[in-house]
Amino acid sequence: MSLPTPHIAATEKDAFAKTVLMPGDPLRAKYIAEKYLENAVLVNNTRGVQGYTGYYNGKKVSVMASGMGIPSIGIYSYELFNFYDVETIIRVGSAGAINPDLHLRDVVIGMGACTNSNYAAQYNLPGTFAPIADYHTLKKAVDVAEKLGINAKVGNLYSSDTFYDDASGLASWQKMGVLAVEMESAALYMNAARSGKKALCICTISDCPLAGGEECSALEREQTFNKMIEIALEVADE
Repeated sequence: MSLPTPHIAATEKDAFAKTVLMPGDPLRAKYIAEKYLENAVLVNNTRGVQGYTGYYNGKKVSVMASGMGIPSIGIYSYELFNFYDVETIIRVGSAGAINPDLHLRDVVIGMGACTNSNYAAQYNLPGTFAPIADYHTLKKAVDVAEKLGINAKVGNLYSSDTFYDDASGLASWQKMGVLAVEMESAALYMNAARSGKKALCICTISDCPLAGGEECSALEREQTFNKMIEIALEVADE
Protein backbone atom coordinates (compact mmCIF):
# COMPACT_ATOMS: atom_id res chain seq x y z
CA MET A 1 0.00 0.00 0.00
CA SER A 2 1.26 3.47 -0.85
CA LEU A 3 1.32 6.21 1.75
CA PRO A 4 -0.67 7.80 3.22
CA THR A 5 -2.89 4.96 4.43
CA PRO A 6 -6.69 5.26 4.69
CA HIS A 7 -6.40 6.21 8.38
CA ILE A 8 -2.98 7.88 8.79
CA ALA A 9 -2.07 11.05 6.91
CA ALA A 10 1.74 10.82 7.13
CA THR A 11 3.32 10.46 3.70
CA GLU A 12 6.79 9.27 4.77
CA LYS A 13 7.66 5.97 6.45
CA ASP A 14 10.02 7.72 8.85
CA ALA A 15 7.27 10.10 10.03
CA PHE A 16 6.97 7.77 13.01
CA ALA A 17 9.70 6.65 15.39
CA LYS A 18 10.50 2.95 15.82
CA THR A 19 8.53 3.05 19.09
CA VAL A 20 5.01 4.49 19.27
CA LEU A 21 3.15 5.10 22.52
CA MET A 22 -0.55 4.49 21.94
CA PRO A 23 -3.17 5.86 24.33
CA GLY A 24 -6.82 5.42 23.44
CA ASP A 25 -7.70 9.10 23.85
CA PRO A 26 -6.44 11.60 21.22
CA LEU A 27 -6.31 14.24 23.95
CA ARG A 28 -3.96 12.04 25.99
CA ALA A 29 -1.75 11.73 22.91
CA LYS A 30 -1.68 15.54 22.70
CA TYR A 31 -0.98 15.77 26.44
CA ILE A 32 1.96 13.34 26.21
CA ALA A 33 3.44 15.17 23.22
CA GLU A 34 3.17 18.58 24.87
CA LYS A 35 4.35 17.51 28.34
CA TYR A 36 7.13 15.06 27.50
CA LEU A 37 8.36 15.44 23.90
CA GLU A 38 10.73 18.05 22.54
CA ASN A 39 10.16 19.45 19.04
CA ALA A 40 6.95 17.45 18.69
CA VAL A 41 5.40 17.57 15.22
CA LEU A 42 1.80 16.63 14.41
CA VAL A 43 2.12 13.84 11.82
CA ASN A 44 -1.49 12.64 11.81
CA ASN A 45 -4.89 14.13 12.53
CA THR A 46 -7.11 12.07 10.26
CA ARG A 47 -10.51 11.71 11.96
CA GLY A 48 -9.09 13.67 14.88
CA VAL A 49 -6.78 10.80 15.83
CA GLN A 50 -3.76 12.83 16.77
CA GLY A 51 -0.26 11.48 16.23
CA TYR A 52 3.00 13.25 17.09
CA THR A 53 6.69 12.57 16.65
CA GLY A 54 9.33 14.26 18.80
CA TYR A 55 12.23 13.54 21.11
CA TYR A 56 12.43 12.28 24.69
CA ASN A 57 15.89 12.54 26.27
CA GLY A 58 17.37 12.54 22.79
CA LYS A 59 15.38 9.51 21.59
CA LYS A 60 12.97 9.82 18.69
CA VAL A 61 9.55 8.77 20.01
CA SER A 62 6.04 8.92 18.59
CA VAL A 63 2.66 8.95 20.26
CA MET A 64 -0.66 8.38 18.52
CA ALA A 65 -4.15 7.58 19.73
CA SER A 66 -5.80 4.25 18.99
CA GLY A 67 -9.42 5.15 19.63
CA MET A 68 -11.60 2.79 21.64
CA GLY A 69 -11.88 -0.94 21.21
CA ILE A 70 -10.27 -3.84 19.38
CA PRO A 71 -11.43 -2.87 15.87
CA SER A 72 -9.95 0.63 16.20
CA ILE A 73 -6.55 -0.31 17.62
CA GLY A 74 -6.54 -3.21 15.17
CA ILE A 75 -6.58 -0.77 12.25
CA TYR A 76 -4.07 1.77 13.58
CA SER A 77 -1.54 -0.72 14.94
CA TYR A 78 -1.71 -2.76 11.72
CA GLU A 79 -0.94 0.28 9.58
CA LEU A 80 1.89 1.43 11.85
CA PHE A 81 3.51 -2.01 11.95
CA ASN A 82 3.10 -2.85 8.29
CA PHE A 83 3.29 0.44 6.40
CA TYR A 84 5.36 2.78 8.60
CA ASP A 85 8.07 0.36 9.77
CA VAL A 86 7.19 0.82 13.44
CA GLU A 87 8.90 -1.89 15.51
CA THR A 88 7.24 -1.49 18.92
CA ILE A 89 3.87 -0.19 20.07
CA ILE A 90 3.30 0.41 23.78
CA ARG A 91 -0.31 0.94 24.71
CA VAL A 92 -0.69 3.42 27.57
CA GLY A 93 -4.33 3.15 28.49
CA SER A 94 -6.91 2.98 31.23
CA ALA A 95 -8.34 -0.19 32.72
CA GLY A 96 -10.92 -1.30 35.25
CA ALA A 97 -9.70 -3.24 38.27
CA ILE A 98 -10.72 -6.90 38.53
CA ASN A 99 -8.18 -7.97 41.14
CA PRO A 100 -9.40 -6.75 44.56
CA ASP A 101 -5.90 -5.57 45.52
CA LEU A 102 -5.87 -2.96 42.75
CA HIS A 103 -6.90 0.65 43.40
CA LEU A 104 -7.34 3.85 41.41
CA ARG A 105 -4.13 4.95 39.64
CA ASP A 106 -2.32 1.66 40.20
CA VAL A 107 -0.21 0.61 37.21
CA VAL A 108 -0.75 -2.78 35.54
CA ILE A 109 1.53 -4.31 32.91
CA GLY A 110 -0.18 -6.83 30.65
CA MET A 111 1.81 -10.03 30.29
CA GLY A 112 -1.09 -11.60 28.40
CA ALA A 113 -4.54 -10.66 27.13
CA CYS A 114 -7.59 -12.87 27.62
CA THR A 115 -10.46 -11.81 25.38
CA ASN A 116 -14.06 -12.40 24.37
CA SER A 117 -13.28 -11.09 20.88
CA ASN A 118 -13.36 -13.13 17.69
CA TYR A 119 -10.41 -11.15 16.29
CA ALA A 120 -8.16 -14.22 15.99
CA ALA A 121 -10.63 -15.99 13.69
CA GLN A 122 -9.07 -14.20 10.70
CA TYR A 123 -5.90 -16.27 11.10
CA ASN A 124 -7.66 -19.63 10.59
CA LEU A 125 -5.68 -21.25 13.39
CA PRO A 126 -6.42 -24.86 14.36
CA GLY A 127 -6.87 -23.89 18.00
CA THR A 128 -6.97 -20.94 20.40
CA PHE A 129 -4.29 -18.26 20.16
CA ALA A 130 -2.91 -16.79 23.42
CA PRO A 131 -2.01 -13.09 22.86
CA ILE A 132 1.08 -12.14 24.88
CA ALA A 133 3.44 -9.20 25.23
CA ASP A 134 6.96 -9.11 23.85
CA TYR A 135 9.15 -10.48 26.65
CA HIS A 136 12.07 -8.09 26.14
CA THR A 137 9.79 -5.05 26.27
CA LEU A 138 7.88 -6.47 29.23
CA LYS A 139 11.05 -7.16 31.21
CA LYS A 140 12.41 -3.71 30.43
CA ALA A 141 9.16 -2.11 31.63
CA VAL A 142 9.26 -4.06 34.89
CA ASP A 143 12.89 -3.05 35.45
CA VAL A 144 12.12 0.61 34.69
CA ALA A 145 9.11 0.60 37.03
CA GLU A 146 11.28 -0.75 39.85
CA LYS A 147 13.96 1.87 39.14
CA LEU A 148 11.33 4.63 39.25
CA GLY A 149 9.85 3.27 42.48
CA ILE A 150 6.53 2.40 40.83
CA ASN A 151 4.81 -0.70 42.22
CA ALA A 152 3.46 -2.07 38.94
CA LYS A 153 1.54 -5.34 38.95
CA VAL A 154 2.22 -7.78 36.11
CA GLY A 155 -0.26 -10.34 34.85
CA ASN A 156 -3.22 -11.09 32.61
CA LEU A 157 -5.59 -8.47 31.23
CA TYR A 158 -9.13 -9.12 30.01
CA SER A 159 -9.54 -7.41 26.64
CA SER A 160 -13.28 -7.05 26.10
CA ASP A 161 -15.24 -6.22 22.97
CA THR A 162 -18.03 -4.73 25.09
CA PHE A 163 -18.08 -1.83 27.55
CA TYR A 164 -21.79 -2.12 28.37
CA ASP A 165 -22.11 -5.87 28.81
CA ASP A 166 -25.36 -7.56 29.84
CA ALA A 167 -23.38 -10.62 31.01
CA SER A 168 -20.29 -8.92 32.41
CA GLY A 169 -18.69 -12.03 33.90
CA LEU A 170 -15.91 -10.01 35.57
CA ALA A 171 -16.19 -12.09 38.73
CA SER A 172 -15.41 -15.20 36.68
CA TRP A 173 -12.28 -13.56 35.26
CA GLN A 174 -11.31 -12.56 38.79
CA LYS A 175 -11.38 -16.23 39.79
CA MET A 176 -8.81 -16.91 37.06
CA GLY A 177 -6.41 -14.32 38.44
CA VAL A 178 -6.98 -11.69 35.75
CA LEU A 179 -5.91 -8.25 36.96
CA ALA A 180 -7.95 -5.72 34.97
CA VAL A 181 -10.32 -5.20 32.07
CA GLU A 182 -9.67 -2.99 29.05
CA MET A 183 -10.58 -3.09 25.36
CA GLU A 184 -7.49 -3.06 23.14
CA SER A 185 -4.54 -5.22 24.21
CA ALA A 186 -5.59 -8.51 22.58
CA ALA A 187 -5.73 -7.02 19.07
CA LEU A 188 -2.47 -5.15 19.60
CA TYR A 189 -0.68 -8.33 20.71
CA MET A 190 -2.11 -10.32 17.80
CA ASN A 191 -1.14 -7.69 15.23
CA ALA A 192 2.38 -7.58 16.65
CA ALA A 193 2.66 -11.37 16.48
CA ARG A 194 1.38 -11.51 12.90
CA SER A 195 3.70 -8.67 11.81
CA GLY A 196 6.77 -10.02 13.60
CA LYS A 197 6.89 -6.88 15.73
CA LYS A 198 6.78 -6.05 19.47
CA ALA A 199 3.97 -4.83 21.69
CA LEU A 200 3.24 -4.15 25.34
CA CYS A 201 0.21 -2.85 27.21
CA ILE A 202 0.72 -0.66 30.29
CA CYS A 203 -2.49 0.50 31.95
CA THR A 204 -3.54 2.70 34.83
CA ILE A 205 -6.56 1.71 36.90
CA SER A 206 -9.27 4.27 36.17
CA ASP A 207 -12.24 2.55 37.81
CA CYS A 208 -13.13 -0.32 40.12
CA PRO A 209 -16.31 -1.94 38.74
CA LEU A 210 -16.33 -4.78 41.28
CA ALA A 211 -15.70 -2.55 44.28
CA GLY A 212 -18.40 0.09 44.38
CA GLY A 213 -17.76 1.74 41.02
CA GLU A 214 -15.15 4.29 42.12
CA GLU A 215 -13.72 6.00 39.03
CA CYS A 216 -11.52 8.78 37.69
CA SER A 217 -12.96 11.63 35.63
CA ALA A 218 -12.27 12.02 31.91
CA LEU A 219 -9.88 14.91 32.63
CA GLU A 220 -8.05 12.84 35.25
CA ARG A 221 -7.70 9.98 32.76
CA GLU A 222 -6.31 12.43 30.21
CA GLN A 223 -3.80 14.28 32.37
CA THR A 224 -2.91 12.43 35.58
CA PHE A 225 -1.83 8.94 34.51
CA ASN A 226 1.82 9.97 34.32
CA LYS A 227 3.49 6.93 35.91
CA MET A 228 2.65 4.56 33.05
CA ILE A 229 3.63 7.20 30.50
CA GLU A 230 7.03 7.69 32.12
CA ILE A 231 7.63 3.93 32.18
CA ALA A 232 6.76 3.67 28.48
CA LEU A 233 8.98 6.60 27.51
CA GLU A 234 11.94 5.09 29.32
CA VAL A 235 11.30 1.71 27.67
CA ALA A 236 11.07 3.18 24.15
CA ASP A 237 13.86 2.07 21.82
CA GLU A 238 15.35 4.50 19.32
